[in-house]
Amino acid sequence: MTAIPIQVCITLGTRPEAIKLAPVIEQFQQSGDFDTQVILTGQHREMVEQVMQLFGLSANQDLEIMQHQQTLTDITCRSLQGLENVFKQLQPQLVIVQGDTTTAFAASLAAFYQKIPVGHVEAGLRTDNLFNPYPEEANRRLISQLSQLNFAPTSLAVEHLKSSGVTGEVHQTGNTVIDALLSVAKRQPECKIPGLNWDEYRVILATVHRRENWGEPLKDIAEGFNLILDKFPDTALLLPLHRNPTVREPLQAALGKHPRVFLTEPLDYAELVGAIQRCYLLLTDSGGVQEEAPSLGKPVLVLRETTERPEAVAAGTAKLVGTNPNQILTEASKLLSDISAYQEMATAINPFGDGHAAERILQIVKNYFQIRN
Repeated sequence: MTAIPIQVCITLGTRPEAIKLAPVIEQFQQSGDFDTQVILTGQHREMVEQVMQLFGLSANQDLEIMQHQQTLTDITCRSLQGLENVFKQLQPQLVIVQGDTTTAFAASLAAFYQKIPVGHVEAGLRTDNLFNPYPEEANRRLISQLSQLNFAPTSLAVEHLKSSGVTGEVHQTGNTVIDALLSVAKRQPECKIPGLNWDEYRVILATVHRRENWGEPLKDIAEGFNLILDKFPDTALLLPLHRNPTVREPLQAALGKHPRVFLTEPLDYAELVGAIQRCYLLLTDSGGVQEEAPSLGKPVLVLRETTERPEAVAAGTAKLVGTNPNQILTEASKLLSDISAYQEMATAINPFGDGHAAERILQIVKNYFQIRN
């Protein structure tokens, strides 16, 4: 008699979730022990579809909640209502979420309301500042309290979870983003930017989108970029713009006319990996890039006052520089002028994993359901 596969729902809504869950989805779909349903909320649209295509994945359901100028309340309410219906229909035995997005929080809450166990990928990240980053710090703390299985990427994340009194199991797995990154990097993806000759300049790759950097901090960051370009004529800046006009319009106004600034639409994930492989260094307020770049030997300057990934700072692969223009210039100048300082960061060991996190997560879930190999 063949055992009935265990029903698992994996929910996602944004591009980072899609990237980090792709290796997990692949592992579960290849396992005959699980009937795996992939549920999109639609918090992001085109960027998620690009990632799904890259990894050869498809969604079983799409709630299509995306609306123009949606608020956090809009995303939460529509996700919560849509997922309630999906979970009632499918009656999964486990819901897997990733990270700290509003989709992840809403999915965890929707599962909790129906007493469905939650597995949290990338659990235990903390800044200890509830409003920085906002709303991510609150989201991930709330998800931790609702989860039965916490998949922590590092030993520090394990410590955070245990000290916060979570009731679910805590397991150190590494970060699945390294699984995804290494699988794509093997393909040596291209990144062709009109007008940009990668051999002509030392290219600085920048990504900026965080809510806490909207407004004046964003203008300060742009000024810092201009100061770097003025001081180092052999550099160019590649800046894929977030689709949110609150982010892109100030950056276009401040940087759009500079001859060595290349503002593009968001790169698909393969192009982003190709850009990381080819760039000289990265300036970012993204969380994921702090994990990805060190695996490819690239220093990261973090355009934030806090980071929920202090392991990167402790390991020497990333450095917090904030949003002050002169501070950005000072720290970038060290890496652009001092080859030993550059090599020290470029060769530091990435603390976020070895590319086998998704395999560990699958085995932990099998153990949870007492499935024998």
